[in-house]
Amino acid sequence: MNKDIDGVAFDLDGTLYPNYRFNLRLIPFILKEVPLLWAFGKARDVLRGKIPGKTAPVVEAAEDFYDAQARHMGAFLKKDAAFIKERTERLIYRGWEPLFKDIKLFPHVGETLGAIRSKGLKLGLLSDFPPEQKLEYLGLGGIWDAVCCSERVGQLKPAPESFEELARVMGLKPERLLYVGNSISYDIIGAKNAGMKTALICHPLRGPLLRKGRARAEYSAGDKVRGSPPVFIFHDYRQLVKYVLG
Repeated sequence: MNKDIDGVAFDLDGTLYPNYRFNLRLIPFILKEVPLLWAFGKARDVLRGKIPGKTAPVVEAAEDFYDAQARHMGAFLKKDAAFIKERTERLIYRGWEPLFKDIKLFPHVGETLGAIRSKGLKLGLLSDFPPEQKLEYLGLGGIWDAVCCSERVGQLKPAPESFEELARVMGLKPERLLYVGNSISYDIIGAKNAGMKTALICHPLRGPLLRKGRARAEYSAGDKVRGSPPVFIFHDYRQLVKYVLG
């Protein structure tokens, strides 16, 4: 067993199940709600600090994350923030539920989580979106030592604060945690900046390119860990079990 790890934490979307299966079901909704989804994405770029020239604080004093998100969306759409917040909650945060049922996990995810837990390692999960209902649909409710949402922390990935909160709730030092994700820009960069070990799940054809350094452009420019590869790259969860448990 890897003696440097006391717990393994996971991203959810695209990490425990393939994104494409859900995205295909979303196409009619996306086509119907293009302006709302465009503003949602732009607002989250602002909240991540990705839009140059935004000098005002992205989250004002005494304002929670969802109010701030609605405020930025309203500014992009030139609509009232309260109206946008209600539509976002109804259409984006709750509208996906009927589409998510019957989504399947990646092969061997369930046995991987069970094997890790059976060896006394802690299990954690950190997602940008509220994860609890999705975990129930996936049959993964109630198995975690900690389930966190970066929106509730008030800092979206790759900000290290949400990863640090995950480690705190799990009761582990960040350097004793392995974080598993599918995004270099959000999962790997964020976890590394919080001091965690990292593992990247990706398509089997993409892994060799990353290992050989041919995809450096995927690393966030200017980040203090730019160019630093994930500790472990895999495409099959049985590989992750072998890496963690030996």
